Amino acid sequence: MEYLHMRIVELLKENEISKTKICKDLDLQRGNFNRYCRDDFQRIDANLVIKLCRYFNCSVGDLMEIREK
Repeated sequence: MEYLHMRIVELLKENEISKTKICKDLDLQRGNFNRYCRDDFQRIDANLVIKLCRYFNCSVGDLMEIREK
């Protein structure tokens, strides 16, 4: 079965940014953000995807990938 993986944790590590900092910078609730970090979501907020792409200066394809369970 396939699922959508958000590469947030990897991008945070690559850019040496903490979850606390990104949540503060983007005005995100930590609990909601952590669900995206764990791939524990059913729907994706398009505005969040745009914010994350702008923040990390990356494309949508760099932010998400399809994985096998």
